[in-house]
Amino acid sequence: MFEVKEKFYLDGKHFRIISGSFHYFRTVPEYWRDRLEKLVNMGCNTVETYIPWNFHEPYKGKFLWDGMRDIVRFIETASELGLYIIIRPSPYICAEWEFGGLPAWLLKDRDMRLRCSYKPYLDAVKDYYSVLMPKLAPYQITNGGKIILIQIENEYGYYGNDTAYLEFLRDTMRGYGINVPFVTSDGPWSEAVFRSGLVSGALPTGNFGSSAEWQFSQMKKYIGNDKPLMCMEFWDGWFDAWGEEHHTSDTKKAAEELDTLLQLGNMNFYMFEGGTNFGFTSGRNGGSRTGDVTSYDYDSPLTEDGQITDKYIAFRDVIRKYRDFEEIPLTTKIKRKNYGKIKCSGRADLFSVIEKISSPIHSPYPLTMEEVGQNYGYILYRVNLRDDEKAEGVCLEGAADRVEGYLNGEKMFTAFAENISEKFEIKSSSKGGTIDLLCENMGRENFGTGLESQRKGISGGIKINDHRYFGIDIFPLPLDEEQIAKVSECEFSDAADKNSPAFHKFIFDADEAGDTFIELDGFGKGCVFINGFNLGRFWEIGPQKRLYIPAPLINSGKNEIIVFETEGKFSEEIFLSDEPCLG
Repeated sequence: MFEVKEKFYLDGKHFRIISGSFHYFRTVPEYWRDRLEKLVNMGCNTVETYIPWNFHEPYKGKFLWDGMRDIVRFIETASELGLYIIIRPSPYICAEWEFGGLPAWLLKDRDMRLRCSYKPYLDAVKDYYSVLMPKLAPYQITNGGKIILIQIENEYGYYGNDTAYLEFLRDTMRGYGINVPFVTSDGPWSEAVFRSGLVSGALPTGNFGSSAEWQFSQMKKYIGNDKPLMCMEFWDGWFDAWGEEHHTSDTKKAAEELDTLLQLGNMNFYMFEGGTNFGFTSGRNGGSRTGDVTSYDYDSPLTEDGQITDKYIAFRDVIRKYRDFEEIPLTTKIKRKNYGKIKCSGRADLFSVIEKISSPIHSPYPLTMEEVGQNYGYILYRVNLRDDEKAEGVCLEGAADRVEGYLNGEKMFTAFAENISEKFEIKSSSKGGTIDLLCENMGRENFGTGLESQRKGISGGIKINDHRYFGIDIFPLPLDEEQIAKVSECEFSDAADKNSPAFHKFIFDADEAGDTFIELDGFGKGCVFINGFNLGRFWEIGPQKRLYIPAPLINSGKNEIIVFETEGKFSEEIFLSDEPCLG
């Protein structure tokens, strides 16, 4: 039995929660046991994870629970190792994850209101919970399992104050068999924020990275002295954004903060291991121009690829002061490997293959990604000019996030951030022709009140010569497994255009699989695929300079890497190193 009184109690005895955040969805499943064993060996008795809604229901009514999405396997693995479990399910998780875990298809409804009592949103949540909660319920401690706490929403006080919405989530989860204690989490330093996230029947917890004594004293003002104190997110590091510095934190100071936390209450490391934003899953904090990098290393006790750090050792030494624990053997063999330089085996210009890999949708006006049933990646809008009209200026209405403009295959402009809605002058000597607009989804915001404005592509109009053009061919480019398989089958050649977006193919043989890191020196911006798996985004502006490739993604024998690059910058070779480069 697990009880919430003035402290946490497990089977009648005081239980101090010492937990670590580990996101199953940011690590290949072959490595889950390794990371959880290392969590045990650092002294934690509990593991915490979010569950991202968009990862499990990418399209309305289409649920995925296998591979990296096998939450049941993750729970069972943690349970086998004796770890208790805190689940922080969707609908919203933040987590620097695309759209804070919300599925993009919600935005197909142009009237959508998120994280509040808007009935179509509540109906979608209920449909999702009707599938998710029965998977979790058997593993609650009340049913003989290891789940001890479940969170309602996430940092809701930063977003709104719709208590009826929080009550709906609470009651819906109860209706689907959830009966362990609920928690909420918000920043304690703002009374308005903290109180807005409270709901009856849930224990309030706090998120912070320092000044634990003061933070807990603030929480007592709001929740009284008869409830346990818990830091649900002890920020032991931070995340990175493209074009900014790589964040690290002082190990000694972090260990001192941990010591204070454990003297006063309960805590959860955020993060224990950060992992990787594979594919197009990295988000953007509200107001960010560039979005978060692919690595979610977070300067955690374990690195992105699971290596033990000085911070891990320092935290383990502090935890030993508060609980006795035995270390267990590590059962997964993991090694880094340097595969060296790999020569390019061919290139395929996007415009030469687009009709082979994407079926165009014809529309009188631009449709957003969400309206054509696409969640992530890129989308291309093609406009055929009248034979009697010469393009002199292009202006995009409601475009997001970054647009490359081409006239007859020649690059005209890049629209991004502050200039995305400006008028771009075009120098053309002839009439007629084709304008292509390649729009990139750089990640939907994951934090802030701008979630409802995260539709991607072009939501307004395409103005040419100061009037809107109608009659658009739209090519979805989600670059999912199916589409990348089509790319792989296209004809690749030695021809190269320095101004055109293109796919670049690299082939290498592996005698054994090892964790490695791909360096793309000379390439500009884009994403990388190995054997059809999307490793994530790259951008020459850094700070991340190499993308992590876990060994389970590498075949024994032939391997294919495809680099999609949008700026017309490339190199004749790539490099697979045994060292990361994050800053």
